[in-house]
Amino acid sequence: MAQAGVSLKFSGHQHFRYRLVLSILSGKPLRIDRIRADDKDPGLRDFEASLLRLLERVTNGTVIEISYTGTSILLKPGVISGGSITHDCPLSRAIGYFLEPLIMLAPFAKKPLDLTLRGITTDDRDLSVDITGSSLGSKKRGAPPLGGGEIQFLCPIVKQVATLNFVEMGKIKRIRGIAHAVRVSPQFSNRMIEASRSILNRYIPDIYLYSDVYKGDDSGKSPGYALSLLAESSTGALHSAEAVSTPGVAPEDTALLATRALLAEVKRGGCVDRSHQILVLLMMILGSEDIGRCRMGEPSPRTIQFLRDVREVFGTSFKISPANSSDPSSTDLLFSCFGTGYVNTNRSLM
Repeated sequence: MAQAGVSLKFSGHQHFRYRLVLSILSGKPLRIDRIRADDKDPGLRDFEASLLRLLERVTNGTVIEISYTGTSILLKPGVISGGSITHDCPLSRAIGYFLEPLIMLAPFAKKPLDLTLRGITTDDRDLSVDITGSSLGSKKRGAPPLGGGEIQFLCPIVKQVATLNFVEMGKIKRIRGIAHAVRVSPQFSNRMIEASRSILNRYIPDIYLYSDVYKGDDSGKSPGYALSLLAESSTGALHSAEAVSTPGVAPEDTALLATRALLAEVKRGGCVDRSHQILVLLMMILGSEDIGRCRMGEPSPRTIQFLRDVREVFGTSFKISPANSSDPSSTDLLFSCFGTGYVNTNRSLM
């Protein structure tokens, strides 16, 4: 594999998706070496190779070279083109694995993205389609292991991202949720709702949990059920959590797992939950040339590594300080950075 022109070098398979995103947004060629080099089965997994193919289709002029052993890749980024794309995701990872990086790239495309993804819509590894965003249409549900789900993601384009100033958490004012059941008794979703309400009703009255039951071909190829919850504060702060069915675990217990996870997420504080820290931090980096601020709870390990990668790619460092110095019990942190003034030059080519 050629070395010329490589400006970003990383090692290992961890943080694979975010490094690809940073390469494409910055326009800097990327090389990743030693991808599972010490494993019995070294190299890229099928879902990583599938993501690379998807990124090739969403962009124009991107060149991707994979070594013979699959332990090294070289990516020379092209233009984010957008448009109408359909992609079949392997069953080794859920649709959320592929959707997350696309949400980061799509606003800066040449044309609005109309993306259809097929595969598993909810599992216990990746964000479900119910948590990922409001611009989604879930046409078919697909539980593991056989999937059969299908979603449509529509994303308009922007010229530039505004500076974020989000430091007031507010109070939780409402909780929304979706309990879905496929190829099992429709009562499973009602049982999850009742179990979740038995805890949530103690805190606030504004709770709406929706029962989402799919039938026939729209219910995918495998049985399953899950509960996805979203708590919103008076200032627009969002916290999410979910739990997915596992063999031998009753719907009520699945619901209680999701509910307790949501309460734990709210307790961690901040205006953004752990699942969306990286997306918010990325938009702060790409914001206009001004100081952006956001209050968050303790960063996850992958968020910490993302901040290190961002410093290498964009040269941007974050100032992290206690959000409430007058309250020693508060663990909230204030993240602030100076935006790069990133402009969607692809848009001007239309």
